Amino acid sequence: MGIALSLAAAVGYGASDFLAGVAGRRGHAAIVALLSQPLGLVTAVLGLWLFPWTGPAPASLGWGAVSGVGSAVGILALYRGLAIGEMTVVATLAGVLTALIPAAVGLALGDRPGQLALVGIVVAIPAVAMVSWQGGRAHRRPRGIPEAVVAGASFALLFISLDRAGTGSGTWPLVAGQLVALVTIATVATRLGGQRRSWRRVAPLAIAAGALGGIGNILFLEATGVSQLAIVAVISSLYPAVTGVLARFGLGERWSGIQKLGLAVAAMAVVLIGV
Repeated sequence: MGIALSLAAAVGYGASDFLAGVAGRRGHAAIVALLSQPLGLVTAVLGLWLFPWTGPAPASLGWGAVSGVGSAVGILALYRGLAIGEMTVVATLAGVLTALIPAAVGLALGDRPGQLALVGIVVAIPAVAMVSWQGGRAHRRPRGIPEAVVAGASFALLFISLDRAGTGSGTWPLVAGQLVALVTIATVATRLGGQRRSWRRVAPLAIAAGALGGIGNILFLEATGVSQLAIVAVISSLYPAVTGVLARFGLGERWSGIQKLGLAVAAMAVVLIGV
């Protein structure tokens, strides 16, 4: 069940990122994030009626609030990276880091997924370098790579915080996190008054991205209740495969040979960590 929930979360995250990336090319990434965030909050509130809970424990709410910081920074960075760089590269680099950091934390906290997981963590390191390889374009400023690194580290904080929050309080940690994220993103977006003319162009895609991302958060939280963090985080981090497929066929993106190899190695690393 944990693996199934994690894979479903990956589909939600991947489709959400693709839609947000397309919207970010039509308007400012912060505006896309602001329009998408209320849907994440709505899905978290609806989750209170769908999943059992005993009460919003203070510790769970605290970890939920911390997850909101990771969510806000990660969304702003990722949406920016997806808008200016190659979606497949940005999403995969962020995904590998999102898998690698929580897996390491899970191991440090006592998770014991097995020897293959350790091999996967080691394999993931060169995969990050290959995915971000610019080849003959090395003289150019890498587009989207710094944003992908920030997004990966931030989403790792989100995953770790939700795992520490637990499932005893239902989706209350998500409600707290989404509120923190909404306030943070709104603070950034409201500084972009001159960009408001683009809101109508990005609204449908941003709203759909927010709903899918919110569903992914609920599925991830539930998965942590039935499986180890190292497993759930890594399998959920398969979301770049969904984003990459949609970008390949929806936007016609092309990948270099090194990047193709890096994508394959990254996928292998994620599978190894999740076994």
